[in-house]
Amino acid sequence: MPVSLNDLARRNIVLGGLAMGGLALAGCSPEERRGSFGGTNTAMAGPDEGRKTAAMTVYRDPSCGCCEAWAAIARNAGYQVALLDDANMASVKRRLGVPAQLSSCHTAVVGNFVVEGHVPLAQVDRLLRERPDGVRGIAVPGMPIGSPGMESPDGAKDPFQVFVFDREGRTSVFA
Repeated sequence: MPVSLNDLARRNIVLGGLAMGGLALAGCSPEERRGSFGGTNTAMAGPDEGRKTAAMTVYRDPSCGCCEAWAAIARNAGYQVALLDDANMASVKRRLGVPAQLSSCHTAVVGNFVVEGHVPLAQVDRLLRERPDGVRGIAVPGMPIGSPGMESPDGAKDPFQVFVFDREGRTSVFA
């Protein structure tokens, strides 16, 4: 059964209230953890650590609809999402250090990392959990059909990879 935007908004308000109540009871957030570039620190963090309380800012062109769809998926996954319209996305990407070859339609910032494009939220969770040293962000270049926010009514899916990039623009496959 399709979910309306009003249903999503109501669910986000309820989830946001629950998350804020949990923060008030917890008293403090988890300390930052860092690993080596490409390394993992899974023993140091639980599978959902950072997600429920992570603030995420998503920059998008005002005319982009799939960006809102990806932001809604992030909200439903527990992120506290602020969606900001910016008609000059090229400037946003330059300022945040997104390599041109990894560019997509929207750019998010979460936990001092950049998330470019239609990255699956499981990979965002992984990035926040592992916190690899030297990593600036992760990206899914372009707008692959079937990626989060780019779902197709017929279920079609283009193959895609998630890349990691550093401050110098070096890239490698993340997933």
